[in-house]
Amino acid sequence: MEGYSSIEILSIQQAYESMLADIHPFVNAPEHLALIDKAFRYCMEKYDGKYLVSGKAYMLHLIEMGRIAVLEVGLGYISVVAAFLHGIDYKEDVSFKELEQQFGKTVTIVLEGFTRISKMDTEKVAYNSDNFQVLFLSLIDDMRTVLLKIVHRVYDVRNQGDVDAERLSRYFHEIKYIYIPILHRLGLYKLKSELEEKQMLYENPEVYHEIEAKIEATSEARRQTAEMFIDRISEGLNVEVERTKKNGKPKFAYSIKWRLKSIPSIYAKMKAQNVPFEEVYDLMAARVIIRCALKDEQECCWSVYSVISNLYDPMPERLRDWITKPKATGYESLHTTVKYDDKLWFEVQIRTTRMDDIAETGQAAHYLYKGEKQTSEEWLLNVREVLENPGLVSFENSYKKIYKSDKIFIFTPEGDLKQLPMGSTVLDFAYEVHTHVGETCNGARVNGRMVPIRHELTNGDKVEIITSKKQSPRADWLNVVVTEKAKNKIRRYLKEQELKESEMGKGMLQRRLKNWKLPFSETVVDMLVKEFKLENSLQLYHQISTEKIDIADVKHFLTSKFGVNAEKQERLVPELIEASKKDVANDVEDSLSIGEDIDNVTYKLAKCCNPIPGDHVFGFVTNEGTISIHRTNCPNAKSMQQRYGYRIIKVKWNGVESNVSQATIRIYGRDVLGLLGKITKIISDDMEVNMKNIQFNSDKEGYFEGRIVLQIADVMALEQLMAKIKAIEGIMEVVRID
Repeated sequence: MEGYSSIEILSIQQAYESMLADIHPFVNAPEHLALIDKAFRYCMEKYDGKYLVSGKAYMLHLIEMGRIAVLEVGLGYISVVAAFLHGIDYKEDVSFKELEQQFGKTVTIVLEGFTRISKMDTEKVAYNSDNFQVLFLSLIDDMRTVLLKIVHRVYDVRNQGDVDAERLSRYFHEIKYIYIPILHRLGLYKLKSELEEKQMLYENPEVYHEIEAKIEATSEARRQTAEMFIDRISEGLNVEVERTKKNGKPKFAYSIKWRLKSIPSIYAKMKAQNVPFEEVYDLMAARVIIRCALKDEQECCWSVYSVISNLYDPMPERLRDWITKPKATGYESLHTTVKYDDKLWFEVQIRTTRMDDIAETGQAAHYLYKGEKQTSEEWLLNVREVLENPGLVSFENSYKKIYKSDKIFIFTPEGDLKQLPMGSTVLDFAYEVHTHVGETCNGARVNGRMVPIRHELTNGDKVEIITSKKQSPRADWLNVVVTEKAKNKIRRYLKEQELKESEMGKGMLQRRLKNWKLPFSETVVDMLVKEFKLENSLQLYHQISTEKIDIADVKHFLTSKFGVNAEKQERLVPELIEASKKDVANDVEDSLSIGEDIDNVTYKLAKCCNPIPGDHVFGFVTNEGTISIHRTNCPNAKSMQQRYGYRIIKVKWNGVESNVSQATIRIYGRDVLGLLGKITKIISDDMEVNMKNIQFNSDKEGYFEGRIVLQIADVMALEQLMAKIKAIEGIMEVVRID
């Protein structure tokens, strides 16, 4: 590559010296200027002979970026140095470590962030613009990075011939969905308007020029209208200025200017109001700029508003008071829309010169009017705060620590963006994509590298999930994921599997009992649940299915319980069952009968297990001398029997009034159309049972869980009711949950 010619070098040197002269009021410390000059000389060597698409020397592009950074965005010497160095190939030409040694750590941090966000795939930013803006902020450690990126795009749209067509198309896409919103939040309205104009001219040149021609054709009439509108306001304000004079000195002075709203703004109004150009009623805006003492700003602004609203009828709903409560960007102004005639409305902005400076240059004004110190860390922290918290009352509200988002943003292979909590794994991402993808996830390629499901993701990762038909969720997956969505999906799958396996286990037990000539009944099942120290029949069936309970142990227990061996089962079982019933009857002899009117004995049904007539129960003598009735499988039964066995007494049901006992059942199954109606029909019509409370919840996967509180006569009625509900198509489980 041949170097620049002597004429080109002279042109570059003149442009550089002109930039230094322009920024000198704001960047003038000798050590800062020395670092800028070092970066300029360094780049002259690195870029010698490098040209843009237009044939322009590449160095002229860098110099102009430095000028924009300081004069239009409000940045300082660090950003000028970074502007010079941002295009270096850090793989081929130089390392970040070398740059840090020569230009300092801060410059290097800005450049590293610039490189990271430049590599982002923004093809689908239109669908995730808010998330992309947050992702930008989470990928960088210094706000000068994103501001420098804005500077670059401003240069690109002003010098479109310097960029090839493909890149220019991509740049305008980013400008529309990322940089214009960011400029709006920062209050850099002048640059925002410029980018909007260039954006529309690029995307809709025919519409742009059509509106432009209509504006030109009516410009003289609009000028005359605006002047008459302003003259009347001036007359009223002159009276107010005279009225507020004190010792011959007016309280405020003013100037008024008007403008036609920008072409993109007019086009937006045409679309929003669904009218042609000629019928847009609020095309013109006037601005009253007040010069007054700082302490009198609000009073003077409202005085001007009072004058204008007396001259022209205002539209109350269009009043915007950003003086009392400034925007997050620091923007202060009083806006009103007033009626000029039947077809024409004017927007009027009222502000002071100080407010106008900030409105025109955004937060750059804090630097441009207060000196280089305003580009310190405090100012940059506030830039981040405004972008990440657009609801703040004022840009100068407070100086907080840099906020790091607790969210990360991950790309699919197609470029879609997914938002996840910090610490999320490949498995979390898989479930975020789709439930089936999560259930069959076997690993992933992250940025082209194979990783396991436990791999923790970081901001900007591009993830391709690997699935396998042989893969399915396991209980230990709950320790891999962090999102509630993934955890709920895994729990639901495991629950469904448990229910399926329980159904299999129940069938196995039924067949074995039939072979052993033993009845399949709640009594037998309850005996097995108690023997194997389980909580309910569902656990029993599941452990039989998964062979955690050996079926031989079940047979041994039952045959020993009934006192028979395998050879005598068929002959003796009927007699043994009858004998067991007699044993039960003997157990309750001399016991307290629930429901009898017994002198000096008070009993109550325990709320912890809500026993109902027919439940196997026991009595517990409380400290107050009353007897609390509990079911034998009450959650508290084991503890009471172990610690207070001397307080346990035998009880039996006798003469309890029916239809007053309360029981709660839980129903789980597939959310089939009309299912709730079938359930309530069985309860209310078929069984004539009262429902005290009913609650059903469905999920997105097509399953439901319901809880019903019933007033039931006894256990027999409850079991019959539950059996009828279980027979309904789609019902997978019906259990009592007292």
